[in-house]
Amino acid sequence: MKNTKSSLKMVAVSTTAIVLMLLSSCKKESSQNATAIAPGSAATGQAVPNALLIAKTGPKGVCYVEVNSNDLRNVGKYTLSTGGQQLFDIAIIFAANINYNTSTKKAVLFFNPQVTNVLNNKATYIQSLQSKGIKVLLSILGNHQGAGISNFPNQAAAQAFAQQLSDAVTTYGLDGIDFDDEYADYGTNGTGQPNSSSFVYLVTALRQLMPGKIISFYYYGPAASRLSYNGVTVGSKVDYSWNANYGTYSVPNVPGLAKSNLGPAAIDIASTSSSTANSLATQTVSNNYGIYLYYNLTNNDSHTYLSGISQALHGSATTYTP
Repeated sequence: MKNTKSSLKMVAVSTTAIVLMLLSSCKKESSQNATAIAPGSAATGQAVPNALLIAKTGPKGVCYVEVNSNDLRNVGKYTLSTGGQQLFDIAIIFAANINYNTSTKKAVLFFNPQVTNVLNNKATYIQSLQSKGIKVLLSILGNHQGAGISNFPNQAAAQAFAQQLSDAVTTYGLDGIDFDDEYADYGTNGTGQPNSSSFVYLVTALRQLMPGKIISFYYYGPAASRLSYNGVTVGSKVDYSWNANYGTYSVPNVPGLAKSNLGPAAIDIASTSSSTANSLATQTVSNNYGIYLYYNLTNNDSHTYLSGISQALHGSATTYTP
């Protein structure tokens, strides 16, 4: 489980293949207008357009960064040694909070100074990753004040908070929202306990507000057992869900999500052993799941550790470019 913030194969590209692509002038467009490092160029840092790259295969890499103490831009420093594609596909800012206004009795989106710095300097932290093809999400979790994603008292309250989230995504140019049902301390400040409708109402409203954006669910907490209400399922509204217990392999039970949208393997880069992390990566590929979850990417160079994982996931070691 993450710490609280508030106190939180691919086929090798041969030189011949690259030459053939250049001679034929056949550009392979990716869905992202990114710049990547071609094979053999990482040592020099020379950037080449990703028209020279073929699409990365294997599970998507999702990476949480504790921005209180680490730089979000670290996510963009890791590429596949063979192919040059980014190791991580999604970066998650950990984390913003759900606070509770005791006067208005409403949930309020809250950013601490470090999160505020990342968001206000979006060109530096967010757009720099997006320019590499990495999606950037904002994680939302409780803050020990009684408010969380599982206890909105009615549909209107859930819709009001969804509007706050959508506004933040628009204001800061984010690619979506990640929900994490931790640290709410339900019942504090006279708030209600988790109910069956809250999370469904919230993701339904948010999907309506931002149909083209990503919504993900960190499979944990009361919300994990409250995924359907009045025939509407959370799985029909969110894009991805992943296991929340680091060093383990457990498939999130989110009806409506295909294997390609689920991540049963989760690691803490700072504490999960290499052998465990590599084994979980192998298991993810063998079972055809589409997500591998990394937590706690720090400011240290972790490419040696990550190389074992990327070999299993993508058939390549990892290169670190400061």
